[in-house]
Amino acid sequence: MIFQDNIIKQYLKNVYFIAGTPCGGKTTVSRALAKKYGIMVYDIDERFDEHQAMSDPVSQPAMNRNFRDADEFFGRSVEEYKAWLLQNTREQLDFVLLDLMRLSQNQKVLCDCHLTLEQAAQITDPGHVAFMLRKPVNLVDEYCNRPDHQGFSDFIHSATDFEAAKATCNETLMSLNEKYYEDVKASGYFFVDRGDGLSVEETVARTAKHFGFTDLVKDEKEAKVPGKTAGMKADSRNTSDVTIMKVEEDSPFRKEFLHFVENCSWIEVRDHIAGLIRKWEFTDWETMFAAVKDGKIVGMTSVLKTDYYPLPDIFPWVSCVFVEKPYRGQRVSEKLIEKANAYAKEQGFTKTYIPTEFTGLYERYGYRYLKDIVNYGGGTDRLYVKDLQ
Repeated sequence: MIFQDNIIKQYLKNVYFIAGTPCGGKTTVSRALAKKYGIMVYDIDERFDEHQAMSDPVSQPAMNRNFRDADEFFGRSVEEYKAWLLQNTREQLDFVLLDLMRLSQNQKVLCDCHLTLEQAAQITDPGHVAFMLRKPVNLVDEYCNRPDHQGFSDFIHSATDFEAAKATCNETLMSLNEKYYEDVKASGYFFVDRGDGLSVEETVARTAKHFGFTDLVKDEKEAKVPGKTAGMKADSRNTSDVTIMKVEEDSPFRKEFLHFVENCSWIEVRDHIAGLIRKWEFTDWETMFAAVKDGKIVGMTSVLKTDYYPLPDIFPWVSCVFVEKPYRGQRVSEKLIEKANAYAKEQGFTKTYIPTEFTGLYERYGYRYLKDIVNYGGGTDRLYVKDLQ
């Protein structure tokens, strides 16, 4: 089946692509933009294993080619290595585009990816793609020196003749990227050349302006439901007048809390949460917390054994994080999460988990990305974990 370019572009209208040369800053810039504007990052390298598992050797031969070891991998000729890399990227692109169509239906998505100029012209408009460039020189050493590329570094160093493997890899990458670097600069597409000496902040500002991002993007994120959470935002305002209260089954406060949930603006899940509270379907250590300001409930969270995912071996979940819009930006969510984690620690747990669709949302609270997970609705979310000190 073949889709016309205009149809693909329409379905990818909420996707912003950050492409470019190796070590050009794609990962750094995409993560910085995500953190600043509250947008999900989709990294195609992180998705490769998932896509490979769905592929087959007939339709995606490059993705399914197996190598015995580093000697076989780097023992190919430069032309063979280059052809395999290009075909591998092209085969994965089909999976990537379908993922992006699904994930970007109701939200903006930043895609950290590898795109040729021809592919960029086919799938998106010029205003939705930015190229991060660096003149290709000694790429292997620079690539291997990054902590997030430790796996590749270990692999290439396992070659019997490391210097020969390094030379082949460098020559292949140079062959792929020298002309690409010059072609992008002459193409009329937006680019930032890392060699120009711009800081990360300056690069992010220029890219954000090109994409047309504004602070309205933050408000858009606040209105969305990231997995089982909503209303997340943090700044430096004082939170000393916010109290976090544990909701008890036999407390009069339970009725007040139920009224808050029944009338809150998180319409997607409020009926479900209200049903849990009415029937008090919490067992053992499961509970809920309310954020109270000036005598009024303004937010909530919970600590649960299960969430919207078929993962019975993972718990406890810090779930149902929500703050009403007039009280966002006052670090109420932070206090709710801190209280939930303190409670979990009191119960003897050493970790807590939070699901979300976004990158850059929970890192500020000490969480780290663990893996992608599939919810009961078939959607893919990102699972974050925090070690409780």
